[in-house]
Amino acid sequence: MPTSLLAVVRDHRTVAEFLSWPGDFDLLGAEHGEPVHLASGLALEAFAGDGAGGTFFFCGDGGEERPVLYADSEGGAALLALGLPELLCLLLVVPWWRDCPGFTAAESEARAAEYLDDDPDLYATRDAVARALGLTLPTPPRHSPASGGPPPARAGTTS
Repeated sequence: MPTSLLAVVRDHRTVAEFLSWPGDFDLLGAEHGEPVHLASGLALEAFAGDGAGGTFFFCGDGGEERPVLYADSEGGAALLALGLPELLCLLLVVPWWRDCPGFTAAESEARAAEYLDDDPDLYATRDAVARALGLTLPTPPRHSPASGGPPPARAGTTS
């Protein structure tokens, strides 16, 4: 039987700490201030929160493979992942997702630089946490902020 990812987060201090920062994901903050309902009537199960009062919910019945909804404290909500493994990959690869309202590469690169200024070992720690969780992270392009690699050399453009 596969190990529960939530159990690994609970039981592995380094994993929990990394997900808490920079991931802003805490299993102790699973209570949402307002009622949250899906129009479909599917059940929601709160399982984690963030520092700003947002909550992560599993949608429907089942285990960690259920879709994950994020509801913020301002009444907004979005489907973030198709299961807990996908959510954890998002939090590991792009923990600054909330800071990129346009979801552009430029926004992500700017946020990655800020996070790396705070923690130069960010990618090494992230990779160790992924191993502890048994997750294979997507391989970003060599020039992406999540890869830790330099940007590509720019070629001249033609019209």
